[in-house]
Amino acid sequence: MGFKSAEFPPVDTSTFLHQPLRERIRALTLHWVEYGFGSPRMIAATYLVKIAVLWLLIGSIVITATSGVGWFWQVDQWWNQPIVYQKAIIWTMLLEAIGLAGSWGPTAGKFKPMTGGIQFWARPGTIRLRPWAWVPGTAGDTRTIFDVVVYLGFLAALATALVLPGTVTPALAAALPENTSGLVQTTPVIVAIALLVIVGVRDKTIAVASRIEQYLPALVFFSVLSFVDMIIALKLLIVAVWVCAGISKFGRHFVNVIPPMLSNTPFWPPRWLKRALYRDFPRDVRPSKLAHFMAHAMGTTVEIAVPLVLLFSQNFWVTLAAVVLIVGFHLFIFSTFPLAVPLEWNTLFCYAAVFLFLGFPAQAGYAVTDFSNGWLLAGIVAALLFFPALGNLRPDKVSFLPSMRQYAGNWASALWTFTPGAEQKLDAVIRPTWNQVDQLVQLGYAPEIAEITMQQTLAWRSMHSQGRGLFSVLYRALPDIETRTIREGEFACNSVIGFNFGDGHLHDESLIRALQSRCHFAPGEFVVVWVESQAIHADFQEYKVIDAARGVIERGRWRVADAVAAQPWLADGPIPLERSWRADAKAPTTDVTNSVRTVSRRRGERVSK
Repeated sequence: MGFKSAEFPPVDTSTFLHQPLRERIRALTLHWVEYGFGSPRMIAATYLVKIAVLWLLIGSIVITATSGVGWFWQVDQWWNQPIVYQKAIIWTMLLEAIGLAGSWGPTAGKFKPMTGGIQFWARPGTIRLRPWAWVPGTAGDTRTIFDVVVYLGFLAALATALVLPGTVTPALAAALPENTSGLVQTTPVIVAIALLVIVGVRDKTIAVASRIEQYLPALVFFSVLSFVDMIIALKLLIVAVWVCAGISKFGRHFVNVIPPMLSNTPFWPPRWLKRALYRDFPRDVRPSKLAHFMAHAMGTTVEIAVPLVLLFSQNFWVTLAAVVLIVGFHLFIFSTFPLAVPLEWNTLFCYAAVFLFLGFPAQAGYAVTDFSNGWLLAGIVAALLFFPALGNLRPDKVSFLPSMRQYAGNWASALWTFTPGAEQKLDAVIRPTWNQVDQLVQLGYAPEIAEITMQQTLAWRSMHSQGRGLFSVLYRALPDIETRTIREGEFACNSVIGFNFGDGHLHDESLIRALQSRCHFAPGEFVVVWVESQAIHADFQEYKVIDAARGVIERGRWRVADAVAAQPWLADGPIPLERSWRADAKAPTTDVTNSVRTVSRRRGERVSK
């Protein structure tokens, strides 16, 4: 790859799209091993400029100018000021909520325009996805003037908290007598909390995009806790994020994340090292022993052990070593430019590690044992662990971000399929953009080049465990699969609701129903294969086949062990599937040829078909 030149797959563009799906996936997967998306390095440079100018430079100017802590270049004077850390969280949350941080730009499937977020959520008539149907006053799937006002009010409250000067509280004065910059004012923070809750119960997309699972607790701590308790609670919050994310990587999925993520890294590693992450390129591209080591020794172990050391260490040098390790951990993730591009989040966590554990070390009176009230401390810990625990036990109840499954590879996912020409019906959706292939064509790509570019996302999905199951279901459920247009669900979702961060709950039946009410697909025109995350105590994943016109038409499961054992392009055919229900099922049948067991549950009995 050059700075401006892309590394396009070495295929004949005039014939490639007519090849069988399995051959296309194989060719694109082998290309991904060495080049990832193949994007020019200018794309990565754009992200570097964005984070350096927008998040770091403008953010530090705004934060320091409004906090009385010195000029923005006087880092030695403000790096450990509590109000700076508070405002860094608020600034990051504001950028996330606008759509200028994670899931921004071409790496996230936003080509024209590169910003989703506010262009969707400040526009009446766009799609709104409520998280819970039982909450009164949330019915419907169309954004109203009320939704726009509440959303913009939430942004305004964050901005107000950001620019107002701090106030010195008695608890802060007692702990830091020389501090004059104070803490953020609580009134706009409380308003932001209230408005985020309102907008969140009416639209889960904005709640997830705002990283409600991490930043909302921080806002609550700012508002209700005394200073020392607030610092300790913020430590517990970030440690809970790290440790729960590490626990979510137990199992078979995570090792499949490392090779395709590193293969997509724009500046490193060299091609020979990328190949070394796979067993026997190009014959076997399942993860190698090196990939297993990187996943579980350099990844899972570090993400669980180091934060616990940070939380309980009473020794400066041990704490410093742990901070260096965890900062390196996040810089490594940053360097890979993952497809959801959570670069601001990773940078904030680097600063958080330094601020919380070096600026306010345990031995200086900021240990867990220094919390003022044991019952309140227990309540905070329980609250921080509630959604990760529930989400790992019942992933159907909690989206993967509140479950703290960042990078775990264990995600709800989907593939969208359209009969010829049916995808254009999505143009009926009110949105400030178009389907991604059309965006690329508008940027000057030839139609076949645009199509092959987007099909690379299918190869990326197939390199993850759930992708092999999804493609297996497609081969079984859709006899006409070779004639259909197939889209990776996460990327397609981005073009209709303005955001996705790897969360399949943003494109489940609720989104498909919303699309159907606007686009009026005929039966069979738009069929989605969707899979839920694996529960931590189970050995399978449950899938659905959704016809936009008919609803769910099939349910079943596959064993995760079978998925991870297969090649991405399913060289030996679809993995074994266990069908539990089918809308058009008439009589028991057995299909031994394709290793599919169909199961019917009637009156609580399990009957093999």
